[in-house]
Amino acid sequence: MLKRQNPSAPEHRRDLAADGGALSMSHNDSRSFFNLSQLVLSAGQIKPSPALKHSKITYFEVEIVDVQSKKQICIVDKVPPASTVLDVKHKFHKACPQWYPSRVGLQLERNGPFLKDSITIQSLAVSSIITLYFTDLGQQVGWTTFFLTEYTGPLLIYLLFYIRLSTIYDQVESRKNFRHPVVHLACFCHCLHYIRHLLETLFVHKFSEGHTPLKNMIKGCAFYWGFTSWIAYYINHPRYTPPSFGHKQVTYAALAFLMCEAGNHFINVALAHQTNSGNRTCFPSPTYNPFTWLFLLVSCPNYTYEAGSWISFTVMTQTLPVGIFAFLMVIQMSLWAQKKHKLYLKRFYPEVRRKAAMIPIIF
Repeated sequence: MLKRQNPSAPEHRRDLAADGGALSMSHNDSRSFFNLSQLVLSAGQIKPSPALKHSKITYFEVEIVDVQSKKQICIVDKVPPASTVLDVKHKFHKACPQWYPSRVGLQLERNGPFLKDSITIQSLAVSSIITLYFTDLGQQVGWTTFFLTEYTGPLLIYLLFYIRLSTIYDQVESRKNFRHPVVHLACFCHCLHYIRHLLETLFVHKFSEGHTPLKNMIKGCAFYWGFTSWIAYYINHPRYTPPSFGHKQVTYAALAFLMCEAGNHFINVALAHQTNSGNRTCFPSPTYNPFTWLFLLVSCPNYTYEAGSWISFTVMTQTLPVGIFAFLMVIQMSLWAQKKHKLYLKRFYPEVRRKAAMIPIIF
């Protein structure tokens, strides 16, 4: 018979140790898993880390085409969506240095309006390629330069006639004939008018577009400077005759002139500081200042006061050149007022729908 052998003591102890170690490891694993579970439950729900999103920026290509010949001039590539028309003009200027940005006119359609510099390229895009039509606007000048040049000329020209240069008037006749007080008053009013324009150009007016064609400045200077020479020559002439109704006519007309000048200034200040309601610009409303009450009747009271100034100046001096100039100014300002009134109707319809453009009561 075979005898059953008992394991030796060392082997027996080794087996027990192995079994005990296995049990100990199993117990430790269970305890570690329990602790990890408690930690997770106390920390809250585990959120997966957000996946990194790589935003792909789409660039546009802007094709510049001549509006007359329809030939391609250049292609401005890699234009970001947030770029504006002005940015495209600058890049176009780098490719074609002979056309600086203020001289470049870009249109989305051949017969369409010129695009404003603030328009973004993304708002024009239908596809990744945008075609814009180029027009050479000619030499440009800034609006500030335009108005300073236009208004400085009449101021200096009138003073040259007022001092009666020997090259303009006969000195013997100038010394012999007495100057009527209206001559001095007319010089004061004329200078006041253009000094106000110059100061408002520098400190009040805000110009939306930065440039205008040089030919417009030449035409404006020819008009203002030419009429100023004609007006000043007659008023400061040694043989100038005073108004028919004398002192009363001059006094009342001068007061009306000063009131119109003050009203024009306050209206320009109100237009330059239009109030904002949210994202919407509100049309100026009358304030405690009586000169702003004309906003109740007309949408362009600055033109009303400007016309009143020249009509008053005509009555005060009673000269034909001033009358012709005032007549032309009233026509021109009425055209400007009608144009602005149409724009105001689109932007501020409830406020201006029952107002006239420039002349009160006429709707």
